[in-house]
Amino acid sequence: MTISAVNAEGGFTGSYHTAVTVTDKRSLVSPLKGSQNRKSQRKQPTFGFTVSWTFSNSMTVFVGQCFVDDNGEEILKTMWLLRKEVGSPSADWKATRVGTNVFTRIK
Repeated sequence: MTISAVNAEGGFTGSYHTAVTVTDKRSLVSPLKGSQNRKSQRKQPTFGFTVSWTFSNSMTVFVGQCFVDDNGEEILKTMWLLRKEVGSPSADWKATRVGTNVFTRIK
């Protein structure tokens, strides 16, 4: 995941790179858009963002918190909810998935 600098209102954009749904080990990129509590007001802010997957008829929303460890490294802990398109109300039961992620900065 790559995100831009957070603007004064707490908004940010970026891209989410995933190889979860591909078999040839290449990363697919999808846009993301989100917002967080302003850093100037919170040391370890909460945030949320949405990814509109470019390779499927689905979207995922993430909500989480940015923690700063004793070494000053940022760790993003999130919970996510994915919703995919289904063809009918009777298929609704298989349209939603839930999970968690931990993101750390790659150097």
